[in-house]
Amino acid sequence: MAITRERKEELVATYSELLSKTDGFIIAEYKGLTVAQVGNLRKKLGDVGGSFSVTKNTLFKIALQENGWVIPDDLLLGPNGVVFGNGNLPAVAKAVQTFSKDLPDIFKVKGGVIANSIFNAKELEAVANLPTMDEIRAQLAGIIVAPASQLAGLLEAATSQVVNVLQAYVDKNEAA
Repeated sequence: MAITRERKEELVATYSELLSKTDGFIIAEYKGLTVAQVGNLRKKLGDVGGSFSVTKNTLFKIALQENGWVIPDDLLLGPNGVVFGNGNLPAVAKAVQTFSKDLPDIFKVKGGVIANSIFNAKELEAVANLPTMDEIRAQLAGIIVAPASQLAGLLEAATSQVVNVLQAYVDKNEAA
């Protein structure tokens, strides 16, 4: 069934809106996914700030070009779904990898685009193994707090040493 020109323009506008909010996207082949499986994927992605959209390749290429994204022509062949990472791409990539491992014959990661660079499936797996934003924040907080707690410990030790010296002086003078 042919798509009307108006519908094509709507789809390009939808893809453009998704691209304007994303920090990268993952392209996957989704042959045979049921509606329930797509719903499950969308829920998992929503939990980590991602979204999934079935795309029409030619229209998606137009949206990519209009928004200044690199066009991964070799990845945009066949029936594709695009996973958009909205601010936390490592967590989104992790969710996609987990979903893909659960359904390897139906949902296959082909590659993606991050920071206008094209990545293959293996490289995206490495991205999935990166720490999430929350994990990075926790690590940074630990790095910031550690010196402060060490400084507090040093000050407490120095203060107790001064108090010990003064107490010894007082004890000596009382004995004399």
